[in-house]
Amino acid sequence: MAQTITSGDLVKKLGGELIGDSNILINSVASLESAHQNSISFFNNPRYVDLLKTTKAAVVIVNRESLSFRKGVSIVIDNPYLYFAKVSQLLNPSKSLKKEVHKSAIIHPSCKLGQDIYIGPNVVIDEKVSIDDGVVIHAGSMIEAHSVIGKASIIHPHVVIKANTVIGENCTLYAGCVIGSDGFGYAKDDSKWLAIPQIGRVILGDNVDIGSNSTIDRGTLDDTIISSGVKIDNLVQIGHNCMIGENTVIAGCVGIAGSAKIGKNCAIGGAAMILGHLSITDDVTISPGSMITRSIKTSGTYTALMPFQDHEAWLKTAAKIRRLK
Repeated sequence: MAQTITSGDLVKKLGGELIGDSNILINSVASLESAHQNSISFFNNPRYVDLLKTTKAAVVIVNRESLSFRKGVSIVIDNPYLYFAKVSQLLNPSKSLKKEVHKSAIIHPSCKLGQDIYIGPNVVIDEKVSIDDGVVIHAGSMIEAHSVIGKASIIHPHVVIKANTVIGENCTLYAGCVIGSDGFGYAKDDSKWLAIPQIGRVILGDNVDIGSNSTIDRGTLDDTIISSGVKIDNLVQIGHNCMIGENTVIAGCVGIAGSAKIGKNCAIGGAAMILGHLSITDDVTISPGSMITRSIKTSGTYTALMPFQDHEAWLKTAAKIRRLK
């Protein structure tokens, strides 16, 4: 259930400058368009200035430059979107689970279990797994042998954590993701393919989020490493031996081939593709849908897109591009 707070108490708790009534009751977060008399919303994009002028939101979070467009109660802050995220967390706290191990869970006796943990129905935990204090593992998840899960991490339903995986503290693995499955490694043997054993690990740092149905492959020999603060969306594939730098964000449906190295503080747009064995330096933004075919050594924004056309027109455009010198 959402919490209720006054506009004055909200500013006392989270900061910002309140313009207007300090006794407004706030019980929900909402968009400018759908907000009602007890909602708080935010304004962060000039394209929505008409909505800012007509919104029914009780309070709107704005920056100083946008304050003149707002007639009602406002909270002024440099980064309205970040403040809105904090408000949403405050008004919508996570459900508190009873700290228990469900009777249907199967846990090998050699496992090390911390204090104040929750293990849900039909969870399977293999031998010599270590689970630190405050960990939550939801129904149907599988933790294979010799894996480690750090303090206060949350494992959502039907997650598979393969053998020897290391999960840091305060990580969140969303439903259906697979961490540490075999990488795509084969050697040609005449007309057949011979699978190469994948004996590396996957190591996640602290405060890493992995979206639903994303997969991170274990290394062939060395480890696949996802550094602290990385946020990965749904349906992302990260190949074996990849290294993702701290605080990089990766949007949905991205594919990163084996042994690619991504720097710190990068942002990779949805459906982008990054070929294997490439290196991308720190502070790089890759636009959605881009295909990255060579290493990037200089920070900045990179795009590899062509506007869509009907097929015949596209063929003519592609032919003209090939003739450019």
